[in-house]
Amino acid sequence: FYFRNKHRPFLLFVSLLHVHTPLITTEKFQGRSRHGLYGDNVEEMDWMVGKLLDVIDKEDLKNTTFIYFASDHGGFLEAHRGNSQLGGWNGIYKGGKGMGGWEGGIRVPGIVRWPGVLPAGTVIDEPTSLMDIYPTVVQLAGGAVPQDRVMDGHTLLPLLQGTEQHSRHEFLFHYCGVFLHAVRWHQKDS
Repeated sequence: FYFRNKHRPFLLFVSLLHVHTPLITTEKFQGRSRHGLYGDNVEEMDWMVGKLLDVIDKEDLKNTTFIYFASDHGGFLEAHRGNSQLGGWNGIYKGGKGMGGWEGGIRVPGIVRWPGVLPAGTVIDEPTSLMDIYPTVVQLAGGAVPQDRVMDGHTLLPLLQGTEQHSRHEFLFHYCGVFLHAVRWHQKDS
């Protein structure tokens, strides 16, 4: 794919199953982690992402490629096989995947890589959303988001580039299916 498109803009979306059940780890990674099958899956996912980054670097696309890495939700705490937990760990945050609006289900890190454009090591502690990816990619492609409807996402570029210090999200609504489970209010300029 990238060989055909490396001299023009392209979008590559990779969605990995590795932190979702059923945990399907190849033989090469089974038993590698001290955190069981889930840990083995994370190890394999890390290896796969590393291979993608290696190709981007090898093809000299590193400084022209915006990369965003995130999960769609926290760990799936209900997933067990016997006494072994299969669904991950959410640290200090209560809840997990599908558990309403608890932090363990909705708070996930987003990791961005764009050397030469964004400074390395920057930490942004502002609420953002995966809905922000769409307007960010549209802006990077030189387009404009539709103006005939309300867009819930906001471009991440001002936060990432440091031209804005606060998230444009004052409210983030968290749904599970069609049901509203939580609303996060981040008072503007707070």
